[in-house]
Amino acid sequence: MTRLGQTGENAAARYLMLHGYRLLERNYRSRFGEIDIIEKKGETLVFAEVKTRGRGALDTPGASVDAFKQRKIIKTAQFYIINKQLADADLRFDVIEIELYGVHCKINHIENAFEA
Repeated sequence: MTRLGQTGENAAARYLMLHGYRLLERNYRSRFGEIDIIEKKGETLVFAEVKTRGRGALDTPGASVDAFKQRKIIKTAQFYIINKQLADADLRFDVIEIELYGVHCKINHIENAFEA
């Protein structure tokens, strides 16, 4: 992972914690792919993809979460759910966009960014 990506994931994890989410996993990997952050808020299991861009980026951070990336995240989430025996869990897929401006950042949390 790049330094930029790590900085963004750390900012996203702090943001989620401050908004009442409970961290379950970071950088969860399976043979299907990786999920940046897995959290729980209330009874909902949240699979979050974090995308970070620095100053001067031409597109929004979340623009790179295309259909191919979504399928990888969904398959990895299914693997997680089976292995943790959470088949009855409510779940959603979020994208967290981080735009870095020196030591400051702008966070855009897109809940239900896509569906399984």
